[in-house]
Amino acid sequence: MIPVTPTISLDPREIEESFVRAAGPGGQNVNKVATAVELRFDALRSPSLPAPVITRLLRLAGRRATKDGVVVLNAQRFRTQEANRADALARLVELIRQAAVEPKRRRATRPTAGSVKRRLEAKAKSGTVKRLRARPETE
Repeated sequence: MIPVTPTISLDPREIEESFVRAAGPGGQNVNKVATAVELRFDALRSPSLPAPVITRLLRLAGRRATKDGVVVLNAQRFRTQEANRADALARLVELIRQAAVEPKRRRATRPTAGSVKRRLEAKAKSGTVKRLRARPETE
């Protein structure tokens, strides 16, 4: 099991990895060795994640999530396959960790009487300044 939070841990069998050739510079090695990792995690069908976490995870993943609810991460930062695997897994765990944090509800508050008064005075002052900037009326 891969620990994510104290209450959430992932089964390694839920994660699919495939190796592809990395893009960018790297000499002849880049044409021979498939070091880049494409990690796929089916969030919608995962028994490890509660429903609210899945919803937040797919929203956080953005373009990295497919319509079917699969989170796809590409890692090609390092030269070795093992380092890229660890990087992709760490990024997935961090994404799930962020999704596990329940956002605080915003409680609507009323503005104080002083702040309302200051705002209205500032509006009146700027209106006066703008009025003085205008061309004088001709009689």
